[in-house]
Amino acid sequence: MAVKSFRELIAWQKGMDLVEAVYLATRDFPKEETYGLRQQIRRAAVSIPSNIAEGQGRRSTREFLSFLSIALGSLRELGTQLLIAGRLRYLETSTCDALATQCGEVARILSGLSKALNREE
Repeated sequence: MAVKSFRELIAWQKGMDLVEAVYLATRDFPKEETYGLRQQIRRAAVSIPSNIAEGQGRRSTREFLSFLSIALGSLRELGTQLLIAGRLRYLETSTCDALATQCGEVARILSGLSKALNREE
């Protein structure tokens, strides 16, 4: 795969869009969640493009695939945390649905990237 920079990867770009959406959605969480669920949600979101970038910078495809797997795990963690936030009514249903749609898009792109890399190995 001829990618010069992680910034060229659609998975990374969509991951960054997701981080931005998560930060905006969680800014009005209750004050008692400042160091609780809000922080966990934000960390999981940031982990997604961070792992994509780190993996792309590694020397081998196998290492890149490992980091993509970690990013996908963080994405699943984020999805669960967003569902919790919705159940606690910290997020509107429409916001939860929009974020779930974004998570699904990132998951599909990560899966496609992983499959493409596996074919190269």
